[in-house]
Amino acid sequence: MSDHGPEKRPDRTLGPGHDEFWAYCANGELRVQRCAACHELQWPVVKACEHCGSTDLPFIPLSGRGNVISWATFERDYYQGALPVPWDTILVELEEGLLFLSNPKGFSWPDITPDMLVRLAFLDAEDKAGPFRLPVFEKA
Repeated sequence: MSDHGPEKRPDRTLGPGHDEFWAYCANGELRVQRCAACHELQWPVVKACEHCGSTDLPFIPLSGRGNVISWATFERDYYQGALPVPWDTILVELEEGLLFLSNPKGFSWPDITPDMLVRLAFLDAEDKAGPFRLPVFEKA
């Protein structure tokens, strides 16, 4: 957390499945659903497996390690002031093969190189629903 408290962020998606994801993040864990029937990872949160249709989707922990495969800087205020512009996004391919869209922590677009190794970190954030821990990535 910064000296000014949690960072303001656009509202999260909440509800079944999403609440469990955010609860794991609050404990410093990055977990996603994995189908118990076919073992495929599911992200974002789903009600049924996108591969076989099973609804048995326990959350499993991920390594939090990966590499940056793409990035962009947004200069338009898409969130009506909830996120100051410009803001950077990165697309991380996690060791498990899952793609995860996030934000860089401690670096910005001029520092990014293709396949740059990153690791999971958390940012203390707040939206209209209250405080939460946002999964972000820092240089490995």
